[in-house]
Order: sequence, then C-alpha cells, then structure tokens
Amino acid sequence: MTDTQVTWLTQESHDRLKTELDSLIANRPVIAAEINERREEGDLKENGGYHAAREEQGQQEARIRQLQELLNNAKVGEAPTQSGVALPGSVVTVYYDDDEKDTETFLIATREEGGQDGKLESYSPSSPLGSALIDAKVGETHEYTVPSGAVIKVTLVSAEPYHS
Repeated sequence: MTDTQVTWLTQESHDRLKTELDSLIANRPVIAAEINERREEGDLKENGGYHAAREEQGQQEARIRQLQELLNNAKVGEAPTQSGVALPGSVVTVYYDDDEKDTETFLIATREEGGQDGKLESYSPSSPLGSALIDAKVGETHEYTVPSGAVIKVTLVSAEPYHS
C-alpha cells in the first residue's frame, strides 16, 4: 500500500470515528428488532415502517463498512513534521494555472480528518489534486486532470504540518 492510499488521522479523529463505529455496531440488534417488529405488522408490500427500517439498516451497514475500511487503513498521529513539502496531513497553499492571485489553502487529508471546525477544506491524497501535490516542494508546478478532461496546473506556495 502506498502512502497516498493510507488515511492520515489524528488520535482525536481516530477515536471519534471508532466511537461512531462502535455505536453503529451496538445498534445492530435494535435495528434488527425493529425490522422484525414491522414484519409482524402484516403485508410487506404496503408496510412503510418495515421498508424504512430496512433502508436505515442498509445505510448503517454501509457506514460501518466505510468506517472499518477507513480505520483499517489509517495512520494515527503521524502528522508530518516537515515544512515545504506537500504530504498527507499538510496544510498547503497553491495557485492555479500560473495565476498567483488564484490561490487556495487546504488540508491534504480525508474529509473525516479535516473540516471538523468547517474552516479548512480538505482534499484526499488520492484525489486528482491531492495526488498531483504529494511530495511536491514549494515552488514546483504539477499538472492534474479534472473529471471534464481539462488539465490544470497547480503550483505549491507553502506546505506546513496540520495542527488541529
């Protein structure tokens, strides 16, 4: 597994996600009991409560799988200490297409890691932008392709370790 496939998490974020996972797993019997209760109400075709409970169960199971995958591939508490190089866990400032006025500052991390306070946008290290920047040094320009097929140039202005 390469570093860009690993999710960088602070201990605080890891603990919060683990608590959510444990809560969802602990809630499985409650959902199963609700489904059984609704099933006993009669005709399943016209039983909105049954279908709603099944839908909720599906959503919770999907979130459980997502959290398990995320936590299994997480590096905890290993924030970068190096400035000047874009790494997972770095707050970077960039500009686009040689326009030094078109700047953006964001965290290279998963949405689960960043954005808790809503002040800092996060881009995954495996996103087109994130993967283009990984290991870039200040002043370097890299290119990445957006979903429309356009090629965007991005220049790294600064990279600092993230401090929550």
